[in-house]
Amino acid sequence: MELDEVIDDLRCLIDVLPDDFKYPILELKNLDNIIEIVLDLGRFPEVRFPEDAFEITTKQVTREDLSRVTEKVGSFSGDNRAGIERTLHRISCIRNRTGEIVGLTLRVGRAVFGTIDIIKDIVESKESILLMGPPGIGKTTKLREIARILSMDMKRRVIVIDTSNEIGGDGDIPHPAIGRSRRMQVPSPEKQHAVMIEAVENHMPQVIIVDEIGTELEAQAARTIAERGVQLIATAHGNSLVNLIMNPTLSDLVGGVQVVTLSDEEAKRRRTQKTIQERKTQPTFNVVIELLDRDRMVIHKNVDKVVDLLLKGVQLKPEVRSKGSDGSIIIEEHRMELNKEPLQDPPSYRDREIRNIFDEKISKDFLNIFSFGVNKEVLDRASKELRLSVNVVKDLNIADAVITLKGFLRVKGKFFEEVEEKSLPIYVMRSNTITQARKVLSEMAQLCASNYEDVDFEKYEALKEAEEGIRKVLKEKISVELSPRNAYFRKLQHQLVEKYNLFSESLDDEPKRRVKIFAK
Repeated sequence: MELDEVIDDLRCLIDVLPDDFKYPILELKNLDNIIEIVLDLGRFPEVRFPEDAFEITTKQVTREDLSRVTEKVGSFSGDNRAGIERTLHRISCIRNRTGEIVGLTLRVGRAVFGTIDIIKDIVESKESILLMGPPGIGKTTKLREIARILSMDMKRRVIVIDTSNEIGGDGDIPHPAIGRSRRMQVPSPEKQHAVMIEAVENHMPQVIIVDEIGTELEAQAARTIAERGVQLIATAHGNSLVNLIMNPTLSDLVGGVQVVTLSDEEAKRRRTQKTIQERKTQPTFNVVIELLDRDRMVIHKNVDKVVDLLLKGVQLKPEVRSKGSDGSIIIEEHRMELNKEPLQDPPSYRDREIRNIFDEKISKDFLNIFSFGVNKEVLDRASKELRLSVNVVKDLNIADAVITLKGFLRVKGKFFEEVEEKSLPIYVMRSNTITQARKVLSEMAQLCASNYEDVDFEKYEALKEAEEGIRKVLKEKISVELSPRNAYFRKLQHQLVEKYNLFSESLDDEPKRRVKIFAK
């Protein structure tokens, strides 16, 4: 079946533009391929296509131009989005520090029919489904199509929780693209979780559809819905199941992660370490679908079992579905490891490696390594190839260092708190592969053999100060200024701040130029 794409009245969107911008656009060829129109104060208007973008006139955008557009569209909500009534077009604004609009993005709304043919059997199975993927890949479009099919073809009671009116369009009457689904609008993004619960309690739905679950409260509401026997279909922040497992805010959607300490007998019976990571509870969603592109996706069924295997570091081969040129559905296997997508090391552990070199060097002829989530056979093979004397131990008290996977380190937990208390250095592998093991063991050997002169003490001090400042900002919600540093060390400090999703900038002139970390 070929995709049948319907574009809402494009002229309706173009008509909100000032005449100076409207008529040049109408003269363009391939109007149906327009993705969005961008208006930024003091710049030339820009029209964007899937593979191209260009300016349409030599007249710069003025404040009056922006005002004319905003007067013709709906009110902007708390997430700075508005629409045009009974269409799927979306207008998003950029504001300056005083709240004045200085930029607009007019995105063309489209309803695509046939976009879920690949997963129609899963949608109709009454399983709760979570869709994941990067922005712009079509998650919301698929939710819209799912709502239409379940409400019309399957005759089910469907309620769409529409936070930004992106699924059902602007205005009080929802767009026909969601079929007979009822739509509950959300007054502001922070109230989405409350509307989710209200939908279940007041309107007896069989299916609830939600776009972008992104907070802990929304994750809890999702669990409440699923536990009441309602089919939940939603999207979430993140590109993959692995991202979700390592996300402390949203990991509950797939069962959550906890650190468990086993007895000696149980650890021996399982043939594993005493301290392990396990799934905390049953997942909210039975199926997770990773969207690779518009017509190709990875399907994770039985999410509870998949998460269990991933936490054990087992390589998986989930189902991948795609659509052939003739419309047929192609099913294949996709090799997947826990760290399919590299995750950044939490900087505190990187700094701790340096700190431990100052505290105590490992000078024995062999290394006692505690392996957390890393395959012992991989370490043994790599150490033999490198001719290193490595002993994988199961007791932290006799370990010289800990080696783990990036994904496990991102989760942290009680185990890593214990490692921190013992001041053990942590070395990180991206995946359970011989190549990664060789790289990390080589690095470990070099660091252990190094002397004090090998360590850049000033770099260590700069990062240590930044880390302490970040902790203060996060804990006390106040801005912090660091000591003056040269450009190189300021750059490292800025990069460290960015990893914690905070904002920083450099103040003053040399030689007093320094980094300031701002509270959210």
